[in-house]
Order: sequence, then C-alpha cells, then structure tokens
Amino acid sequence: VTVMCAKGGVEPQSETVWHQANKYHVPRMIYVNKMDIMGADFYHVLDMIKDRLKANAIPLQLPIGKEETFKGIIDLLEMKAYVYYDDLGKDIRVEEIPEDMRELAEEYREKMLDAVSMFDDEIMEMYLEGKEIPTAKIRAAIRKATVAVEMIPVVCGTSYRNKGVQKLLDATVD
Repeated sequence: VTVMCAKGGVEPQSETVWHQANKYHVPRMIYVNKMDIMGADFYHVLDMIKDRLKANAIPLQLPIGKEETFKGIIDLLEMKAYVYYDDLGKDIRVEEIPEDMRELAEEYREKMLDAVSMFDDEIMEMYLEGKEIPTAKIRAAIRKATVAVEMIPVVCGTSYRNKGVQKLLDATVD
C-alpha cells in the first residue's frame, strides 16, 4: 500500500519508490491519507497520480467532504456510504449515499466498472448488457488486475482519526 497525503499528493520520494515498484512489477494500491487536513483534495491527488506516475489509478471509494467537513467514505463497489459520527472512527454507520453525491458516485462507479471490464470478459458482457454485476465478481477482477499491475486501486481516509482504516485493511485483504 502506497500512502499519499491528501494535500501533498505525489511527492518526489513517492515517485522514486513508484518507479522501483514498476521496474519489479510490484502490485500496489494507494491510500490517500489525511483527508481531514486543510488543503486536502482527493481529486487533485488522483490527477497527480495519473499525470506524474502514469498509473491506471481507479478509485474504489470517494470521500464525503474534505478538510474539517470530512465525515465518511462512499464505497463504489457496494454503493453505500460509511459515515463517521465521532472523532475516533468508532461510531460508523452504513447509510445511503448522500443525495448531493449520488451523481458523482454513479459516474465514478461507471469508470470503475469500465476499467474492471477490461480484465474480465464476463464482466464486460454483463456491463455492456446493463446487467447487475455481483460485488464478489468485481472484487475478483480488481484483484486480478491489481496483481497483474494493470490497475491501481485508490482508497481514502484519515489514519489519525481512524476513519477509513478498516476499509483500507479490508481492501488490502481483498
């Protein structure tokens, strides 16, 4: 797991390590940390990853809010919101995606499914036919693409407040 700051994004040492990992075909994923600090911008970090690392970075999550308003994560596989109601990341509630973020979540889910369908013919078929794709099948395709270093899954959170850490660990295990 490569950890990147939500404010600093891709830093010079990250680039050096990234190029080494590419050289040796090391599978990896990215965790965008510190979503709660001033200047945090998940989407800017995504752009930096694509521009500077030339990586096929595919978000599996979107942040709900940023800086002091960061309060949760949208899981694009499950299409559910994980909202934190305390500062320690203990009171987590699974909810529907906030109405003002539904369109963005659907857009990013489409991008994720489009990317995943490149690695699995059955998903491609289901995707093109507009059928519902089982989450387990999507996870398996993401794993296959990640292990082949063809896709870099991106997740987010704030480790200091223990928000998104469990979801990061779950994604790592998957």
